[in-house]
Amino acid sequence: MDQHQHRRQKRTNIWIFTLQTGLFAGLIWGGLHGLCYYLGFTSIVPGYLVEPFFRHAFLQTQRGYYVGWLFFIVFSIIATLIYTLAFRKLKGPFPGLVYGIVWWVIIFIAVGPPLRMMPPTSKLPFDTTFTEFCLYLLWGLFIGYTTAEEYTNERIREPKKALQ
Repeated sequence: MDQHQHRRQKRTNIWIFTLQTGLFAGLIWGGLHGLCYYLGFTSIVPGYLVEPFFRHAFLQTQRGYYVGWLFFIVFSIIATLIYTLAFRKLKGPFPGLVYGIVWWVIIFIAVGPPLRMMPPTSKLPFDTTFTEFCLYLLWGLFIGYTTAEEYTNERIREPKKALQ
């Protein structure tokens, strides 16, 4: 097998990678959000992303928690697809951190309050704002750094040298 064929075989399938990374980003950080909610670090219900479509009372139930977590997983897959298509060649952790901050601003400042997903940040307690900001920061870092390692780490694509 020549070097060209070897490189072609080692290429990452962008769709499978996006699905896997988004799935785990949603599972991990959505689950952590639920834990933060139940421990009282945040007053934002885990199903906040589906608040415009469901009653708040339902989102406070166990079923509502799972619906919200499932929607956060879907949201994470879509956000990972956007990041992978647009920014996969950026190196290091900082683009992912910025990506998480941008999504936090979109959801908690631009879209969330007008859609009544949550109160304006000025009316949220500091611990809620801080917790949500940190969760999005880490969520973006997870997506960004995982993508950067997959698409910019050329060591794993180099052919193995024959043992002598």
